[in-house]
Formats: sequence, C-alpha cells, structure tokens
Amino acid sequence: VRLKASIFKNAYKRIFYRMPSNPESLQAISALDGRYKQKVELLALYVSEQALMSYRVRVEAEYFIALSNLRGLGPRKLSTREISILRKTIKLSSEDAERIKTIEATTNHDVKAVEYFMREKLASSSLKTELQWLHFGLTSEDVNNISYALMLRDTLEGALIPHLRSLLKALKALARTYAAAVMLARTHGQPASPTTFGKEMSVFAARLERELRKLEVFPISAKLNSATGNYNALVAAAPKIDWPAFSKKFIVSFNKRKGVTLSCVLHTTQIEPHDTYAELFQILARINTICMGFDQDIWRYVSDGWVKQKAKKGEVGSSTMPHKINPIDFENSEGNLGVANALLNFFAQKLPISRLQRDLSDSTVERNFGTALAHAYLGYDSLLRGLGKIEPDTRIMREAITAHPEVLAEAIQIILRREGVESSYELLKDLTRGKQITLAGIRAFIKTLPVSDAVKKELQKLTPENYIGLAAKLAKTS
Repeated sequence: VRLKASIFKNAYKRIFYRMPSNPESLQAISALDGRYKQKVELLALYVSEQALMSYRVRVEAEYFIALSNLRGLGPRKLSTREISILRKTIKLSSEDAERIKTIEATTNHDVKAVEYFMREKLASSSLKTELQWLHFGLTSEDVNNISYALMLRDTLEGALIPHLRSLLKALKALARTYAAAVMLARTHGQPASPTTFGKEMSVFAARLERELRKLEVFPISAKLNSATGNYNALVAAAPKIDWPAFSKKFIVSFNKRKGVTLSCVLHTTQIEPHDTYAELFQILARINTICMGFDQDIWRYVSDGWVKQKAKKGEVGSSTMPHKINPIDFENSEGNLGVANALLNFFAQKLPISRLQRDLSDSTVERNFGTALAHAYLGYDSLLRGLGKIEPDTRIMREAITAHPEVLAEAIQIILRREGVESSYELLKDLTRGKQITLAGIRAFIKTLPVSDAVKKELQKLTPENYIGLAAKLAKTS
C-alpha cells in the first residue's frame, strides 16, 4: 500500500508540479473548458454557474419589487433608489459568486444560499427592515425555472441564433452565387438526374430557415405558484390577491418586445412540467441534424474534388502526408453537433417526467444545459469557418457530369412516353443500365427511335449539362 501511495504521489508531482505558466485550460476535464475554452467563452455569460446565480438573484430581486407594488400585502412601496439597489445586486462579481458558494457549503441548498446572500448584501441598506419579503411564499423551483428560462432565452438570442443567422446567410449566398453551377446528382450514391450546386445549397438553407423561424419566437413556459403548484402559502397569507394573475404579469414582465419569450403556465406540480424545454431542444436537435447532413455532404464533395479548400499558411493536414488539406472544420462540426444532440435528445426525453410532485433529477440534468448548448455553438462555429475556406470547382463538376451521359435516359424515356412509344422505359433500360455509354451512342440510338424528326431533334438537344430542370430557378428563390 505504501509503495502504491508513493508511486501515485510521484506521478502527481510529475503532472501537477511541472505545469506550464498558464495551465488552467490544459488541466480541464471538459474539452469545453479546455481545448475549446476561448471559442465558447461567450456562453459563460449565460450558462456558467455564476450566470445561473445572477439569474436567480434577478428573479428574487424582481419578485421583491413586484410584491412592493401589491396593495394589502408586501413590503412598503419602494423608492426609485431602493429599486436601483435591488437591481444592482444582479451584477454579481467573482467575490459575490464565491460568497454564495460559501453559504451553499453550509445550507447545502443553492437557492437558499442566494436568498441569504441577498439578505447580507441588503442588510446595511434602507431595505433592511423589509427583508422578510425576500423569497416570500416561493419554492426554490419558482426561482429556478424562471432563471433557466431566462438562461435559455439569452443563450439563444445572444449566441446560437446569431450564429445560425450567419450560417443561413452564407448558405443563401452560395445558393445564389452557384445557382447555375451544373453538378451530377447522386441517389443511392449512383449517378442521377443532374442538379446544380446552388440548388443543393438552397435545400439546406430552406430546411434551416424553417426551424430557425420557430426558434426565433419560441415561447418558454415558466411558473410561479409555490410548493405544489397551488399557491398554498400565498393564498394563506393574502387570500384576496389574484395570485394567478400576479404570476402571469410577473413572468411576462421579463419579456422583450419580440423574440424568444417567457409564457406563464398555471397548471403544474411543484416543478414546471418542462414540456416547452423538450420542444425547444427538439428544434435545436433538428437544426443540428440538418447541419450534420450538410457537413457530410460537403465532406463528400471535397472527397470527390468538386469542392476546393483554401490552404492556410502554417497549417498541416497530416503528420506524414504533406499534400493533405483535410475538411476538419466540417468533421469537427459534425462531431460537436452529435455530442449536442445526444444531450438534447436525452433532455427532451427525461425532463418532462418527474416522480409525483418532483424529484431532484431534473435539477441535476438542467445543470448540463450549458454543455449541450456549447457543443451546438461549437458545431455552428466550425461549420461557418469551414464555409469560409471552400469554393466549388465548377470545371471538375462539369467534367463529372459529362462523364455520365446515361443520366439522360430518364428524360428520353419520359418524352417517348409522351409520344406514345410502348416500352420506352425498357428500351432505355436495355441501352444504359449497368453499361458504359457515350453521348454519341445515345444520339445514335435516338436516330433509330419510331418518332417524328421534330421529336428526334428535341431529344438530340438534350445534354447532361442542360438537363437541370428548374434547379437554377429554385436556387435563386431560397
């Protein structure tokens, strides 16, 4: 045992006493706080432990102010200066956050620690005689669920939605710029009726826009109705007050003029049911799935040489193959979005279920919201960075499509059907399926068909490059 302890001690010294000058990120357990710290530090404003504390303080302060406006109950009418004092407590310093954690070490209750912290901060102010109204008649979930709703709203509006808007803008720009850039399509991985690069970009743009529009105006439910959802303590203290109306007014008071909003739900157990959380996370998961599909398609286009990547001076693509430029941004995006979706889908399944009035498992899960949202943010960031490094190679794409004139078989057999030619599908199947054929061979075949010279002339005009239907037009309308 002593030998093992000695070995561990020496290993510990090697690891922790020979640290670089700025070791913090290198010793982080999570990649988000280590490798990716600089890229996701914006989210610390919204989803860090200190941010959560600040949201809780905000809810407690605003509730205190709202009570002071009630007739027949609550603290005395607060002065403008006192309201300002309360709202200043929301801006937590690092020392404030540390103090809350110190109090929590004793209370073993994070929300109660916030209440005690506020009592300390306000004890020397003119509000010292009114502190019994802090957290009056509430359960911790009243504070928590509104805090998390604010956290989610601010993270969406401050970080994720702006990234997604930038991504949508980039996709639409690609769609319009390359609307007529002819490209071989593939179904089941095999050559299929031609398309354009722009039109394929427009598909992802349209899909992303549909989900983004939902996200931009999503209503997140919140509740303020005491320990078991019945306003028990509040009604006991002030039976004449319309507490459901007060709850609604209080919750919507956090809303801005437009965008993601908070909405009041009246029928709950001790906890807000989290159904809108599930809906929100499913929207995000669908967005991530769309982005992962895009990552994979671009990866294939790069692999085929249809999309070129810009070389960046100083970068290497392989430790042994000097020529490599790997599509690592799209690979990183796919990986991070996959991690995000694993968590988001779990949240959506887990959170709407709680034993009877509540169990604490939802609180434990909610603390991982930031992890999921940060991985999603990283995924969008990598995708945007990747888009800034690529350019379609229209020459290679055109060469690929001209190498597969058999894609005209669809058009020819449909026109022959229009002309009443029997077994037209079978004729083209026998000519092309599983065979290498040239455009000259197809044109020779057209001359043998039992149709008028006008129809033959129509068929002879078909080329793989002009057989794109409305692809260019669709690309421009995304």
